[in-house]
Amino acid sequence: MSTAVAPPRHHVLTSLPATVGIAYSASWIAGLTIGAPAPAFADSGSEIIRELSGHTGAFIAQFLLTEGLPAIGLAVVALTLARTTHSPLASRLATVTGVAAALISFTQFLLGVALARAGSPDSAHLLFELVSRFDGAKMFLLAGLAIAAVLTGLLPRWLNYTAIAMAVAIAASGIGYLFLIQGLATLAYVSGPLLLVVITGAGVVLGRKPR
Repeated sequence: MSTAVAPPRHHVLTSLPATVGIAYSASWIAGLTIGAPAPAFADSGSEIIRELSGHTGAFIAQFLLTEGLPAIGLAVVALTLARTTHSPLASRLATVTGVAAALISFTQFLLGVALARAGSPDSAHLLFELVSRFDGAKMFLLAGLAIAAVLTGLLPRWLNYTAIAMAVAIAASGIGYLFLIQGLATLAYVSGPLLLVVITGAGVVLGRKPR
């Protein structure tokens, strides 16, 4: 007769999905502490250039920490969910939404770098609009990833509820970013923290699963 042995805590926290999940939130939080400008949807190209003037380094660093590096976390957690679950539907949904969201996130980082260096008002306005609309598309994909995480059957009940709440909130904020509606976009202040909890929580839970 054999008994299952829970993995040691230090092993859980040093496994790849757990480490990446924790790093995902750490990177985002670090990025948000950077005092970089945050133009509004209604700003003109000239206003955007004026706001970014003298803050190029901070702006690029923020995009690296909130879009570039987190793209890796999204891909790793999503693909681990897809590989670990026994549900074909959840596996496909996690793979498609997670990888697509990761690709968009990294694209946003590249667009952010270009925006920080934009020299003309027209270019600045176009790049800022692209970054914002891509954010909206990514939020819809992240809502799909949250639903996929619930469908895997791998998460504890409290994290399932959090993922569902995140899916609703981030889809609403996604409408704001996709269609440049400032009021709805402010829902990101709700969906953002929920996203960090879901990605990090899923990573830690997956770190406890036998390989």
